[in-house]
Amino acid sequence: MPRLKQIRVLLADDHPVVREGLAAMINRRPDMTVVAEAGNGREAVHLFQLHQPDVTLVDLRMPEMDGLEVIGNLRRQSPAVRIVVLTTFGDDEDIYRALRAGAKGYLLKDAPREQLLECIRSVHDGDTYLPTGVANKLAERVGGAELTGRELEVLRLLALGKSNKEVGSELHVTESTVKVHVNNILHKLKVSGRTEAVTLAIRRGLVRLD
Repeated sequence: MPRLKQIRVLLADDHPVVREGLAAMINRRPDMTVVAEAGNGREAVHLFQLHQPDVTLVDLRMPEMDGLEVIGNLRRQSPAVRIVVLTTFGDDEDIYRALRAGAKGYLLKDAPREQLLECIRSVHDGDTYLPTGVANKLAERVGGAELTGRELEVLRLLALGKSNKEVGSELHVTESTVKVHVNNILHKLKVSGRTEAVTLAIRRGLVRLD
């Protein structure tokens, strides 16, 4: 009988135990095999060039080059690259940015084994794979107006507990300009106050306090 053609997979994650577990699971399937494992983003780009895998699994948080940078780099090399984000981060903004960068699938690391395998096969076939929960979060994120870079800066400082005056001082703008930005933020996020805006921004991953 002819040998089954396998889906060649590259794993990129900075946690060796995660990579080992994924590799063991994938290599047990007759229709797929792990061709390389990367422990950081820069290594992922190099190994992609070396092995030209069919599907690349990428974590968002990696040293030297994060997942979004890896996706962008691989897309510039090969516009048709098939990338699945596999991460612990399920914030609206993370999902939105990853898919906008060019990922074709997005899964959380606690996803069932069969769902991950289905995702790899679907993305390999040229489809986009988003579980229901991820798709719902993406729809919520896309449904709102996008904040500008300056509005995100203001929002980050608000999340740190700074007053309008302190925000203005840090960004070298007037307090009245900060008030305009705050009003725009509230309108775009469809919230009534600063506290609600900050809470929503943290939940969606628009700002991080770590």
